[in-house]
Amino acid sequence: MEIFLGLIIIAIGAFCQSSCYVPINKIKDWSWETYWIIQGVFAWLVLPLLGALLAVPAGHSLCELFTATQSFNIWMTIFFGVLWGVGGLTFGLSMRYLGVALGQSLALGTCAGLGTILGPILLNAFFPELNALESLTTAVLIGVIVTLAGIAIIGIAGNMKADSLSEEENREAVKDFNFSKGLAIALLAGLMSGCFNVGLEFGKGINFGYLTNPMFRTLPATLLVTLGGFVTNAIYCFYQNQKNHTWGDYKKTAVWGNNLLFCLLAGALWYSQFFGLSLGKGFLTESPTLTTLAFCILMALNVVFSNVWGIILKEWKGCSRRTIAVLIVGIVVLIISCFLPQLI
Repeated sequence: MEIFLGLIIIAIGAFCQSSCYVPINKIKDWSWETYWIIQGVFAWLVLPLLGALLAVPAGHSLCELFTATQSFNIWMTIFFGVLWGVGGLTFGLSMRYLGVALGQSLALGTCAGLGTILGPILLNAFFPELNALESLTTAVLIGVIVTLAGIAIIGIAGNMKADSLSEEENREAVKDFNFSKGLAIALLAGLMSGCFNVGLEFGKGINFGYLTNPMFRTLPATLLVTLGGFVTNAIYCFYQNQKNHTWGDYKKTAVWGNNLLFCLLAGALWYSQFFGLSLGKGFLTESPTLTTLAFCILMALNVVFSNVWGIILKEWKGCSRRTIAVLIVGIVVLIISCFLPQLI
């Protein structure tokens, strides 16, 4: 029962994340770079900080935790957060060229597989005494393979969509649709986004041990990863402000109330995935396999819900029944991938 509850919590977080781009439509009179960095203040700084505080027992502080922990682990966690930030930037471009459904599917699929596998491999390279590779059991690898198979099937559906619709029809669904360019960017985004879980692997010991509730133990590391990602995104967004002469966006006081509200909403929805991941893993402790696969499961469910949004937003409008059938098969395979490892 606890395992099922943990998966439900992760699923709720995934649903929230897949919905975090919806508030963009409510932003008024701001450029993309202005919106992106303001929502990032909430998504990558404010909310992760509040989450990390939940992992601090009475009589202790975050400063105490970060000074007591090995500085190498802290800096590696932040470093992989910086790399993840690159993935976050290209992630947005993948949706620009492929749409919410296909863009998230390909990027998150790559992120799921590489993020799950690279973490233990790199951790083992630096700390072989931890035997991190032992977590990559046969069941875990099968779970990753099935997840990637589901992503591949959805990718096939996307290719079928691109081939079956005219250029005008594709652009009607996704304004800047470009399958080849979007595919390359999505794969890069997935590779770099997988660094989030690598950062979590390096930072999994950054907590107060038994004094910290198991549901909150990964939240301090999450803060460090998102801090690194914020630095990357801030540099890029401020560069775009300068390049596009959009510094004036910050002076438009008339829209600040509306835009701040929807930036907060978008940030909260985005952060919910990793808050839910931390809470969910607290219920998966009886299953080392699912604990290792939790990040992969989160990404797989993100793909499922992003495709639901893609259908709602009519990004698959005009496609043949065969294409929709292939899409549904891919979604079903991803759902199966969340439970299959537990049955092995």
